[in-house]
Amino acid sequence: MKKIFRKYLPDAHGVRASRLGRAFGPWLQHPSLWHLNRRSVSGGVAIGLFAGLVPGPFQMLTALLLAVPLRKNVAVALLTTLYTNPVTIVPLYLVAFAYGRLLLGESSGMASAPAFEMDWTDWAGSAWALWDWMLALGKPLALGIFALAVTLALLGYVAVQLAWRVHVTLAWRRRGKMRGRPR
Repeated sequence: MKKIFRKYLPDAHGVRASRLGRAFGPWLQHPSLWHLNRRSVSGGVAIGLFAGLVPGPFQMLTALLLAVPLRKNVAVALLTTLYTNPVTIVPLYLVAFAYGRLLLGESSGMASAPAFEMDWTDWAGSAWALWDWMLALGKPLALGIFALAVTLALLGYVAVQLAWRVHVTLAWRRRGKMRGRPR
């Protein structure tokens, strides 16, 4: 499991030595921010899943601001936010809206929300139309985004904890068989 993470994550010393890393040096020095262990990685995944639903370009900043004081793996938290992108964000917000309506006890359907249509020739106009569409969704969307972020964070945390545990258990059994002592 660690080999997979080490292959794709940046080196802690390289990050600390970079210009930006030196600027934030004291905050990025704690070893837990870079260790690949079950608690740090599962916490980083949870933080990344939560921060991924933060609107706008503040997802990675939110992940960083949560990972550092909570002492979870920064690189994992930042990379996990990438599950939201221009292709996935609208479906995720639709799920969040439905989740918010469910939690508020409102009937199904979009009710008074205007339809959003992307105009590929006018990116700026489409961005404003998306913003207006999200504002029209109001309270169910706001509650739904928060509830979905918390739900995804909890599910991600539990999934990584379980996957890590299964991986370690299988590795122990494999080593035991190699030594001639089944476990």
